[in-house]
Amino acid sequence: MVIYNIKNSKELASYINYTNLNNMITEEEMKEFLKKAKELNFNSVIISPTYVGLAKEILADTDIKVGSVVGFPLGFESTESKVAETKALIESGADEIDVVMNLSHIQDEKYDLIESEISQIKNAMGDKTLKVIVETKALEDYQKANASKAAEKSGAEYVKTATGFVTPNHIFENVNDINIFQKHAPKIKIEINGGINDYKTANQILTGGADKIASDMGYEIVKRYKDLRENTRVTPKPITLTKKD
Repeated sequence: MVIYNIKNSKELASYINYTNLNNMITEEEMKEFLKKAKELNFNSVIISPTYVGLAKEILADTDIKVGSVVGFPLGFESTESKVAETKALIESGADEIDVVMNLSHIQDEKYDLIESEISQIKNAMGDKTLKVIVETKALEDYQKANASKAAEKSGAEYVKTATGFVTPNHIFENVNDINIFQKHAPKIKIEINGGINDYKTANQILTGGADKIASDMGYEIVKRYKDLRENTRVTPKPITLTKKD
């Protein structure tokens, strides 16, 4: 396997969507989370709708995008409620929306309903980024293929593997999902979520073909990498080019 060539911590952070969907988090704790996001300049933060306005305010002088969730974490809400949630988040300033696909519709192979729902959500958000969570741990491979095709056909920019509320995939399961998505929905981008807690795993996921990683350990991943690669100071020992007698 060819190791993904991350040049520095800034590049690594650009591949990570730093996530905090703790439903018990306080405002002060969220401010601390956003402070960490700002320190390392992640691609985006993924947070609950409660704190989208706060995030837009705190991150206003950065390039960090603010993402939030719709139909989370089960995805069984009506299309109308998902569209309404989406509109409210866009009005609050959200740049990205992660919507959970209706798993019942996947089980019943009602892909026309799935496509209609995603299309309506995308139409409600204009040029903002739509990511569709398909919860791959609950699906068979053929369902993953059909779900990704539906997401791509309906205008979503990303397909995402998990809400983070299920048992994380093993690295080989994630790579299998990536391969399925790339084969059956080659134009859609891929975001992997769940169980990515260190640089080694993040590197493997990127090497496997993911476009983005979502992780609530994003700060620790980048900080440890930065400490190792950029903050380490070694004083070289003096050497001579001639052999001592």
